[in-house]
Amino acid sequence: MNLGFLFLESISSGVITSEELDWVTNHQREFSRIEEATALRLGRLLDEGLIQLGCRI
Repeated sequence: MNLGFLFLESISSGVITSEELDWVTNHQREFSRIEEATALRLGRLLDEGLIQLGCRI
């Protein structure tokens, strides 16, 4: 899995799955600075309610 792809998929669908969120938390030690910033942005979008935790159909 790639964080950039995951970010774009979450932005376009408005949904992130719990498995994807688990992947982000399990791999955050390996992230570059850009990936860290992307993960923070993803978290902020979740906090703001622009991305929902759920499943894609």
